[in-house]
Order: sequence, then structure tokens, then C-alpha cells
Amino acid sequence: MLVEIDNKSGFCYGVVKTIKLAEDALAEGLAVYCLGDIVHNEEEVERLKSKGLLIINREELQDIHNAKILIRAHGEPPATYQTIENNTNFLTDGTCPIVLQLQKKVHTVWEEIKEKQGQVIIYGKEGHAEVKGLVGQTEGHAIVIDNISDLEQIDFSKPVALFAQTTQPPAGYEDIANAIRQNMMTYFQVDNMPLKIVNSICGYVSKRGEHLAEFSKNYEVVIFVSGINSSNGKVLVEICRKNNSNTYLISKPEELNSGWFKNVKSVGICGATSTPQWLMENILQKIKDINF
Repeated sequence: MLVEIDNKSGFCYGVVKTIKLAEDALAEGLAVYCLGDIVHNEEEVERLKSKGLLIINREELQDIHNAKILIRAHGEPPATYQTIENNTNFLTDGTCPIVLQLQKKVHTVWEEIKEKQGQVIIYGKEGHAEVKGLVGQTEGHAIVIDNISDLEQIDFSKPVALFAQTTQPPAGYEDIANAIRQNMMTYFQVDNMPLKIVNSICGYVSKRGEHLAEFSKNYEVVIFVSGINSSNGKVLVEICRKNNSNTYLISKPEELNSGWFKNVKSVGICGATSTPQWLMENILQKIKDINF
């Protein structure tokens, strides 16, 4: 049986950067506090916790002083940085450069649009760490929408600036943008519409979706590896399922089912931008060890 790992799956650049920052700090023998799970993959979180990484939430951050605080790739709102500074903590900022650039854009547009009673709209997952960071750039006023039914929150008679969480599907973003444009035509002419649509989806992530659509067609069975809380993983596994009905989502080797591989000649293993290479390699070995 042929078993192969997709060579374009695994950590994206932003996650690689954050993991390295954590490992370098831990190598110094210091206590390192990470605000939230460093990555949306339970196996990788446990690996780093075993090395001494301490996971905390925002409430716990309030009581930590004179320590090293790591901000993960998802980024944080301005209030978090203020708390870290007030408590005289040492900051290690692992915010993904693409997310950081997006935060700056959201902040700039908000400053321009708020005096015109405009609205910043973020297409993303309510409560997601990256989205919280983006909302924080608007003093908490941004409107978060996840699907077309959420558009009722928008006042289409006022200016709109639309952004997307970096890992959202491009097709979904296009649908949202078209729906907003259509609703605003009730109040504005097409050539005079106060609508700003910012292309903020990570190109690396969107290209991975296109790649996996083709990758999943090349194998009888596809094993998609992702943490249960990974938004990116939820999007990408559906792309695989759309192109190969024999796609199975797992988060660790123990979840493999030997029945999936009976009379199967080829298996492809792939994963989210938060899936570590070592985990996919462990799963590959586990599949090869299965006896029929």
C-alpha cells in the first residue's frame, strides 16, 4: 500500500515563527507563559507543555508580573499589550506578519470611517483569537459575520469596510461581499457606493485549498490531520471531502480505523496550517504498521 504525506501540508510560516520563539525561550530555562493554546493542535500543545510552556487565559494574565509572555500567531487586541506592559512583563510577540499587517489596516480604516458613522465588517469566526485581535483594532465596534444570515446586523445605508479573517475560504468571502454590495444598491449608485472590500485572506492558505482539491483526487483514501479547534482545518477537510468521499478527519494516530484501509492501494495524508510534520509522520508509520 502506498502511503504519502502531502509535501505542502503542515505549519504555515506564521506558526513556524511562533513555535521557534517558544522553543528558543524555553531553551533558556525561563518560565514562558503563552496566552491561549500556541496553535490549534492538541498534540503540538502537549509537546510544548512537556517542555515547560505554560498556557494561560486573559483573566490569568492580569495576575502575572515580571514574566515572559508569548503572543501566538493569531495576534491580540491592543488591550492585551497594555496589560503586559502594565504588569512589567517581557513580551515575545509571535503574531504572524500577515495578521499584524491586517490589524494595522483594520485600525487605519476604522480611524477613517468612524467619523462618517461607517462600519467595519469582519468575515470570520466569532470568538476566534485572530478575530478578537481584529475587533480590538476598532475599539470593539467591528461587526463579525460568519454567513449570509448575519448580514442583518449591518446598516446598508452607511459606509462599509469589509475584511476577512486570514484563514476564511475565498469563495465564502466573495459571496459575502456580493451580498453586501447588492443590499447597498438600495441606497447608493454602483459608481458612488461607500464600500471598501479588502483582500485579507492569506494567499498561502487559499492556495493550499486549491492544492488539496487536486491532492485528494490522487488517492483512494485521504487522512486529514487537524486539531479539533482549527478553523483552517475545518475549511480544508471539507475541500478534501468534496473531492474524495473517502476522506477521514483525525487529530492523532489512535483515531485511525484499520477498516478504512482494507483492499486500499493508496493513502494520502494531509493537514491544516496548524498540523505539525512530526504528527503526520507518526500517522504514516501507524498506517504502515496496520496488518490485515
